[in-house]
This record gives sequence, structure tokens and C-alpha cells, in this order.
Amino acid sequence: MPRDRILILGGTRDAREIADALVARGRNVITSLAGATTQPVLPSGDVRIGGFGGVDGLKSYLEAEQIGLAIDATHPFAARMSAQAFEACQSSGVQLIRFERATWSAAEGDDWTHVSSPAEAARTVPAGARVLLTTGRKDLQPFFDRHDISGIARMIEAPPADPPANWEILRERPPFGVQDETALMAANAITHLVTKNAGGAATEAKLKAARELKIPVIMVTRPTKPDLPCFETVGKLLVVVEGVLSP
Repeated sequence: MPRDRILILGGTRDAREIADALVARGRNVITSLAGATTQPVLPSGDVRIGGFGGVDGLKSYLEAEQIGLAIDATHPFAARMSAQAFEACQSSGVQLIRFERATWSAAEGDDWTHVSSPAEAARTVPAGARVLLTTGRKDLQPFFDRHDISGIARMIEAPPADPPANWEILRERPPFGVQDETALMAANAITHLVTKNAGGAATEAKLKAARELKIPVIMVTRPTKPDLPCFETVGKLLVVVEGVLSP
């Protein structure tokens, strides 16, 4: 029995685009979602929701589902899942490739400070700052522990706990436009933008708005992931997929 089924480790807009393209080409695709989003936008093909149970669970799944190729299209900051996928695929002999959109780069007029973690970002924000925080619902506490700053924390899902009085939660789903981002920052007297270097066009508008308003950006750099073939465009990845499954 040919192992021609493709497992996409998803949860991103890019993963949906990859799944949609592969299904349109007649490929047998299943996308795995972690289940962190309550109403996810589903891709074409089969979908499973929930964790695998670590490396051993993923190894068992690869064998049971006769996976011939795995594509890591998780969020650029999903370092733990990427590491588990690498170990499981190596042990199982399943080829693994990664899709990871290009990082954002500072442009003329930008004022960026690069930090290695959300915790470091929280320490870097100056006292009295009014922050637009877009690092996600799991990285809130270091900022909420700062009683000398305030701001808006934007995310898709509700936070695990109510914010302190000096913070507001804004639940929105990208994409965002430059005009709207500029208006949001100006209306709320934002002095600093804190974000992760996720890359991609869907959430880049906040950086352009910060540039226009001359707002400093505290940028969390991406974590290190296992070394494997990595592609920044869906087109290039699809060419490799066809080469792997139809040599």
C-alpha cells in the first residue's frame, strides 16, 4: 500500500492554503489542528483536532495513518510542536518539510528593539508606556504583572483570566488594514507596539501604522527550530511535495 497520505501540522492561514492547493491537485491530505481556537477556519481535506500525546503519540499516528510526507506549517513560534514533529518523523522514517513565512524586517523610519522572549519584552517596556500587545493569549502575565504600564492586548481567543484594570482585551481575527491599525493606535494613545516576528501580510499592517505614527516596536525574535528543508512560499513547497510523492 503506497504511503501517499500527507499530514499537515496546521493552525495557520498558510497551512489552510497549502491544504487547499494539495486537495485541488487530488492529494490525500489530513490537517492536524491543536484545538486552541474554538471556531477555526477549516481547510480542505480531512481534519483532526487535538494533540497527539507527545512524540510517541505522533509516531504511532504516522504509522497508523500511513503518512508518506509531513509538512510542518505551524506558527513560527510553535517551537515545541516543531521539535516533536522532527523527532517523530526521524524515528518513523517519514520525510518532514517545513513551511515558514519570511520574517519581517525593519524599514526606514522604524524604531525596533529586538528581544528573545515575551518576558524580556515585558521587562523592556518603559514605565508609563501605553502598549498595544499582540503576542497572544499565552504571553500576557509578564505584562499584566507590570503595574506601571497599561494598554490593549489583542488576541483571537479569550484570555485564561480577566486582565487587571490597567489593561483592555481586544478580541479580533486578522487580517488587519493599515488605516484601521493607525486609527486604533492613535485613538488609544499607544506609545509602544509589542509583537512577535510572525511574518506574513495578514498582520503586517500594525508595523506600517507604527512607522507612520513613529511608535517604537519591541519585536520578539523567532525561536530556533530543528534544521530541515524550509520554504517561504507555497508555490515552492508544492513543487517539492510533488517531487517527493511522484518522483
